[in-house]
Amino acid sequence: HSWGYGQADGPSEWHKAYPIAQGNRQSPIDIDSARAVYDPNLQPLVISYESCTSLSISNTGHSVVVEFEDTDDRTAISGGPFQNPFRLKQFHFHWGTTHSQGSEHTIDGKPFPCELHLVHWNARKYATFGEAAAAPDGLAVVGVFLEIGKEHASMNRLTDALYMVKFKGTKAQFRGFNPKCLLPLSLDYWTYLGSLTTPPLNESVTWIVLKEPIRISVKQLEKFRMLLFTGEEDQRIQMANNFRPPQPLKGRIVRASFKA
Repeated sequence: HSWGYGQADGPSEWHKAYPIAQGNRQSPIDIDSARAVYDPNLQPLVISYESCTSLSISNTGHSVVVEFEDTDDRTAISGGPFQNPFRLKQFHFHWGTTHSQGSEHTIDGKPFPCELHLVHWNARKYATFGEAAAAPDGLAVVGVFLEIGKEHASMNRLTDALYMVKFKGTKAQFRGFNPKCLLPLSLDYWTYLGSLTTPPLNESVTWIVLKEPIRISVKQLEKFRMLLFTGEEDQRIQMANNFRPPQPLKGRIVRASFKA
């Protein structure tokens, strides 16, 4: 099924081909900070991104994705609500045409201009990423909000590579990038059970949404907006507003690792 973010193929239409879109643990959500429950049993998040195992950067026609080598646990997260380490598979971004929207999760109704998703899978329990992506405890996604501020030095290597993947279906080598530089200083987080935010929308994700945003400059964000949803032969459509709006909570509890 082809899907996208346009009028005809956007989030409001996804349920036709993917009925799970109306399921009980869909993502993203609006995080109501006052209603989040502080859970003293939640462990601190441990992010072991010591080695730089990035492989490539690509334009999927929906976002820009950096893929990682995931044959071992060198680049993984553990702690938090998890029993096992989860291996980093890829990260990607969602952003708006303007600074007033772009993130998928919102905090107390407020969106950010951009949101980074670091996608990990439970390799102790499942043999492949695909198998994990179909299981209720298979994936862990760390969400990081981006806001406008001063230039983010470490982000330049990434934003400077975007011109190579301007068109849908293009891919370039992108090695030796350590995503640790994309994390805020504080790893305080909210966590809840949710789903992928793009088709097939599997309800397989334990979400970790970091409270503290990182900052990037307007110039850096503009480079994301130069990407295209379309291939080289097609009429050009700017890649932006590639986010799904918040979904109903349906009785789920959002836990916080910190006291509000």
